[in-house]
Amino acid sequence: MPGPRHRMGIQQPSPSRFPFGETSRPPDCGPAAWQVIGKTLAPTRVYVTGRLTLEAGDARLEQTALPGRQGRLALAYLTLSRTRPVPRDELVEALWPTHAPRSADTALSAVVSKLRSGLTRIGLDGAATLDSAAGCYQLRLPPGTEVDVETAANSLDRAEGSRRAGDVRAAWASATVATAILRRPLLPGDDAPWLIARRTDLRNLLLRAYDCLVEIWTEQGDTTLAVALAKDALAIAPYRESGYRRLMHAHAAAGDRADALRVFERCRALLREELGVDPSQETQAVYLAVLNK
Repeated sequence: MPGPRHRMGIQQPSPSRFPFGETSRPPDCGPAAWQVIGKTLAPTRVYVTGRLTLEAGDARLEQTALPGRQGRLALAYLTLSRTRPVPRDELVEALWPTHAPRSADTALSAVVSKLRSGLTRIGLDGAATLDSAAGCYQLRLPPGTEVDVETAANSLDRAEGSRRAGDVRAAWASATVATAILRRPLLPGDDAPWLIARRTDLRNLLLRAYDCLVEIWTEQGDTTLAVALAKDALAIAPYRESGYRRLMHAHAAAGDRADALRVFERCRALLREELGVDPSQETQAVYLAVLNK
């Protein structure tokens, strides 16, 4: 007998089905940016999660072609700040967060020059794309350029909007795109302070995407997926009570009353031992509802 997700036309997600999956090259996921490369119109895209890459049509500027750690940090920082000019001092601090070189301006100019050369190699105008004026730098990508983390945030907003409107299929599709992107790490292996802050922002977006999918799967009766995603959310935010409530709801929907009660006990023990507090009234209400079911 077909499961709930098949009745509403939804298929179970897996890494290979994610549009921005861990190993596959992402397809179009929104309005493309077009620019002329030779005689070919080509979309421009930037991926700052996973393998840092800038694409202009079939040409790609891979992270291995960037000028070392500072080149990767510069491209990522300027991409994520592309709506505004970035002062030189700010960019120096982003690239050398602990010890700036003695001649910081010279070192920064060398990184910028190599980045411009890389942009030129893939068919962009390096000097125009990485603009400098009044002591600032700005990455001026073509209008409509797709940046993966922006796609994730926009997809998540659409998912939550579709869910409020009762469009389950659209909510699932958009939340799945967001989840696939946000699961990928941002410049793994580097611990620059600004990266840590950005990772926190992306983690919070991922939690919202998980919440959306957990609620969809719970309501549609696919509790196996709901439980798995709820556990994933708790793994990255163990003190977040709403995650325990969603996991309790998923277990209860599956008929696993004992598992739902154990989730509450785990939540209560963690909060008492680590924070010295009891679960909120909202969490206790879910527990009592399951207990008295």
